[in-house]
Amino acid sequence: MNESPHTAPDQIHDDEIDLRDVFRVLWEGKWVIGGIAFVVTVLAVTVVLMMSNIYKAEALLAPNDQEGAGGLSALAAQYGGLASLAGISLSSGKADKTILGLEVLKSRKFISEFIERHELLVPLIATDGWDAETGELEIDTDDYDVKAKRWVRDVRSPKKTIPSLQEAYEEFMDILSVTQDKKTGFVSLAVEHYSPTVAKQWVDWLIEDLNASIMRQDVAEANQAIEYLNDQIKNTSLAELQNVFFSLIEEQTKTVMLAKVTDEYLLKTVDPAVAPELKAKPQRSLIVVLAAILGGFMGMAIQLVWPRKELFRQGSTE
Repeated sequence: MNESPHTAPDQIHDDEIDLRDVFRVLWEGKWVIGGIAFVVTVLAVTVVLMMSNIYKAEALLAPNDQEGAGGLSALAAQYGGLASLAGISLSSGKADKTILGLEVLKSRKFISEFIERHELLVPLIATDGWDAETGELEIDTDDYDVKAKRWVRDVRSPKKTIPSLQEAYEEFMDILSVTQDKKTGFVSLAVEHYSPTVAKQWVDWLIEDLNASIMRQDVAEANQAIEYLNDQIKNTSLAELQNVFFSLIEEQTKTVMLAKVTDEYLLKTVDPAVAPELKAKPQRSLIVVLAAILGGFMGMAIQLVWPRKELFRQGSTE
């Protein structure tokens, strides 16, 4: 009982590792640590030099407010009850078509049709670089035979030799970036690719096709609504209901008219995309620095753990 208070601190001290011994071991193995760090750094430099540059084209867009939602909201407040007698529901809330449009933009249906329409399978999946001098894409011949114009890649199931639209969709979503500022409502649309001109072209096509798609959808719905309202006018003798129907037809006609006035039906271009001159990635300097640091830590770990086990047995041998 009397000896335990004196012996416990000594045992704890014996089991601890002296930092001076750790630094001594690291200093003795400085050439090993430096050599491992050097090898890892050289490997990292070799890898980053083989990596192709990726360019990012970006456009800034603003929601187009030229739509008839405000008129429909006013009609809903004024004639909502009367229209319900005829079996017509008027929504008083203003739908945010920008959010709907962005969801359409990221949908499988829209992206798949976009890839098919512009024939993007080869530049999307079979490209592995870009020649800055000629401006031509570098095609991986293991995936696609340019002369024969056919796919020759060897892939495992469920993938097929000719890429499916589902695979193409996944590849495209990896290079597509769509964000909206909740405060300002501005939308940022960006595409990354080996070629800066291709990235810029795809951004332009996305904006054009999205506006056209939403415009066609709204025009089709407006024409259907006009046709239905004209039938309702013929089937009712109430003057007040007829006034409501005529007002609704007027609002739907405005939708059709506005769709034909401008090509930027849903989103207006504030800052158009340009072919970037500087690459977005890879950040080669950062990769090399991180690799050197990692190599140093690997060297220290090897120097301390193997074969220097006597450092951790020092307390038990004393």
